[in-house]
Amino acid sequence: MEFVKKYLTEIVLILGIFVVFGVTAIFNDAYTERFFDNVTTLILRPAAILGIFALGAAVVIIAGGIDLSSGSMIALSASLVCITTMVFCKLLQPDADDPTGVVPVWVVCIAALITIGVAILVGSLHAWLITVVQLPPFVATLASLVGLRSLSIVMNKAVSKQFGAEAVIVNIQDSRYLLTNAPWWLPLAIFLTLALILWLILNFTVMGRHIYAMGGNETAARLSGIRTDRLKWFAYCFAAVTASIAGMLLASSVLLADPQSQGTGGELFAIAAAVIGGCSLSGGVGRVSGVVLGALFLRVVIDAVAKLITSGNSANYEGMIVGLLVVLAVALNEVTGSSAGWRKQFFPGALGVVALISIGLLFGSVIAFSLTLSDQVANSWLIGIIVALVTSSVLSLIKLLAWQLGKTKSHALSKL
Repeated sequence: MEFVKKYLTEIVLILGIFVVFGVTAIFNDAYTERFFDNVTTLILRPAAILGIFALGAAVVIIAGGIDLSSGSMIALSASLVCITTMVFCKLLQPDADDPTGVVPVWVVCIAALITIGVAILVGSLHAWLITVVQLPPFVATLASLVGLRSLSIVMNKAVSKQFGAEAVIVNIQDSRYLLTNAPWWLPLAIFLTLALILWLILNFTVMGRHIYAMGGNETAARLSGIRTDRLKWFAYCFAAVTASIAGMLLASSVLLADPQSQGTGGELFAIAAAVIGGCSLSGGVGRVSGVVLGALFLRVVIDAVAKLITSGNSANYEGMIVGLLVVLAVALNEVTGSSAGWRKQFFPGALGVVALISIGLLFGSVIAFSLTLSDQVANSWLIGIIVALVTSSVLSLIKLLAWQLGKTKSHALSKL
């Protein structure tokens, strides 16, 4: 029983993965025809890339911070590895029409090392802004969220202009480095290796225990002699490095760098995977196993949406679904982790009434718009209204039950 209580998040995520698999298989017959290819190519490989930079986001969250720069760091890293590769190839073959047609392995290694080095510099900059300048982590990494992507675009244009073409997209022609030609398990192996390293650090080192302590109460940790500045430096550098590795893998998957699209929304997905995996946004709580399963669950859900919504608009629903999962995960963490336990009311007073009405209208609108786009169901707006009424009614019932439960417990306590 103690095991179930400790690993409840992981157990729920595993059950959720199987449920989503089952629902997708029921409503999409083609899903089971090429099941192995679907799982390896469309789920495990993208989930591994997502999980890599989600591990970095999780460390920062456990340490009591937040990193909004993951997506832009991915774009910057993809651009850096492609630009560095192109520059070296141009220097080696100045007269070649297509110098990136054959890229030496050592050039790719140097480009990767330079990219990781820049990521460490970015992580160090975040740590300096937070510890020395004392900016809130949200503000420090928000600046990077906006600035790094713009820097990538300007950098791509400036460097490519030196070689005769002012282009945002930088291409590499050597197909040997195309990720789809590599074994499907390669990104997964990188992900699991990083997860194992992080698990060992957090669970079996003094630094790991100090990270949890700092996330739980930074002031108490600092007064007890823990050097919190160094821990923050490690957390933000680890987050930047994992994002850079994910960026290089994304660039390898298409052999190009496009900072206008690559890594867009990555920070949301990274935080979502960490939070769904059990990390508390208040810090000090989280496990690597939960983050691994959170990334896998998130990818399974996104793939299921693509399989089930056949109108060609599945990408439009990803943001809504991820946002909903984040809210649910944070709400459940708050309920199960709060001192009030399950007695906490989410719809108290007049504000609660407004909230449950708003949620009902939101669900009804999403259903109505979705059915309208699919052109497969008549009276979509009527169905949307029914969904809104049912949702609001169910939430109202929950509000009444929670109020009655709180009233009963208060009455029982008053007799003591």
